[in-house]
Amino acid sequence: MNKVLIIDDEEKLRSLLSRIISLEGFEVFQAGDIQSAFKKLHQHEIDVVLCDVKLPDGNGLDFSAKIKSIHPLKEIILLTAYGTIPDGVQAIKNGAFDYIIKGDDNNKIVPLLFRAIEKVNLARRVHQLEDRLNKKHSFENIIGKSKNIQQVIGLARKVAMTDTTVLLTGETGTGKEVFAQAIHHAGNRANKQFVAINCSAFSKDLLENEMFGHKSGAFTGAVKDQKGLLDEAHQGTLFLDEIGEMSLELQSKLLRVIETGEFYRVGDTKPIKTNVRIIAATHRDLHNEVAQGRFREDLFYRISVYQIQLPPLRERVADIEELTHHFLLTFSLKSKKKIDSFSEEFLQALKLHSWPGNIRELRNVIERSVILCETNELSLVHLPGDLIAGVQPASSQRTLSAFDLASAEKLHIQKVLNYANGNKTKTAELLHIALTTLYRKLSEYGLE
Repeated sequence: MNKVLIIDDEEKLRSLLSRIISLEGFEVFQAGDIQSAFKKLHQHEIDVVLCDVKLPDGNGLDFSAKIKSIHPLKEIILLTAYGTIPDGVQAIKNGAFDYIIKGDDNNKIVPLLFRAIEKVNLARRVHQLEDRLNKKHSFENIIGKSKNIQQVIGLARKVAMTDTTVLLTGETGTGKEVFAQAIHHAGNRANKQFVAINCSAFSKDLLENEMFGHKSGAFTGAVKDQKGLLDEAHQGTLFLDEIGEMSLELQSKLLRVIETGEFYRVGDTKPIKTNVRIIAATHRDLHNEVAQGRFREDLFYRISVYQIQLPPLRERVADIEELTHHFLLTFSLKSKKKIDSFSEEFLQALKLHSWPGNIRELRNVIERSVILCETNELSLVHLPGDLIAGVQPASSQRTLSAFDLASAEKLHIQKVLNYANGNKTKTAELLHIALTTLYRKLSEYGLE
C-alpha cells in the first residue's frame, strides 16, 4: 500500500484530505509542522508528500527542496491558499511534482496523487535495476580468494575512483572485460555509460566509423549524420578490448582523443569535444608490438599509465573449485536441472588441466558437463577426453607401469605447483630440483 504524508497546520483540512485519500486505498499520515513531518518521514517509507507552503516553523518551498535532497525518490505536491506564479516556478525548481491551490484545485488532488505514485514506482524500479547492475559488476562479484587475484583486485580498486587511463593485459579469457566493468562501476562515472568495443571484430574502416561516427555524405550510403561510440560514452567509459589489433592510422586518431579530448567524425572538418575515460585491454605483448613497429610507442605510454596484468587460470588453481561451483549453479538453473555437486575426481581433472582458454574455457566445460549430466553430480564421464587423460580413479589399485609413473609425477608436480599458487621458483625449491628441470617437466606434461 502506497503511503502519503499530509503536512498542514490546519487540522480540519488535514482530516478532510486524509479521509478522501484513504478512501482511494492509500495509507495516510499527518503532521502539523516541519519538525513532526521529519519524524514521520524517518519512521515510515512515505511515497508522496502533500505539503502546505506556509507552516508554523518554516516554509514549504524550502522544506520540499530539503526533502528531495535527502529522499530524491519521494514526490512532493505543494498546497497554498494564495497561489502566485513565482511560487509555482520556485516549487518546480525545488523538485516538487506539482503546485496546487487549496479549495480551487481540491478535485485535482486524487488524480495528481495517482500520477505522482506512478512516477515514484517507476523511479524505484529504475533504481533497483541500477542497483542490481552495479552489484553485478562490482569487485565483490569477482570470484576468487587466491593471492594472485586478490592482488589484482586491490590494484583495480585503487585506480577506480580516478579518471586515469588503464591498460588490462593477460591471456584470452582471463576476465579483462569483467575488471573493466568493475573499475567503471566503482568510479565516479558509474551512473554514466560503459561502452565496449572489440577492436579485432572490425576492419580498419568499420572500426573508425564505429568509434567516431560519420558525417552525412562521407561515403556511399552515408545519408545522414551518425554518432559513434565516443559520443555514446561521453562522460562515461570507453572500453577498447584487443587494442593491439587496431591499425596504426586509427591509433594516431585515438592518441589525439586522449591528448586533446577532441575527435573528428568521418568526413567532417569540425572537431567534437568528448570527455571519456579509456580502459584498454590486450592479450598481446605491446612492448614487443612497439619494437616490431605494429603499435605506436607514444600511444602505448599514454594508455599504460596504470597497467594491470591479469593472471591466467593455471596460476590461480586455488580458485578453480569456487569458479566451478559458480558455473555449476548458473547452468543447472539455466537448464532447470538439480545438479548440486561434482566428484573429487572431476575437480582433480579440472585442477590438472592447463586451461589455455582460462576462465572462458572452464565456463564452457562446465556448461557442456551440465548438458550431459543426468544425475545430481558431475563426474569424470561428463568431461572432454583431453581433461580426463592422466587422471587416476580413486578406486584404482593397479600396479604402476612406466606410463603410470609419469602420470604420478605429473600429478605430484601439479599438486606442489598448486600449493605454491603457481610460483615456479618456489615449486622447484619444494621439489628439490633445478628451475630449468621444472620448466622441462612442465613442458613435457603440458602444465605450462
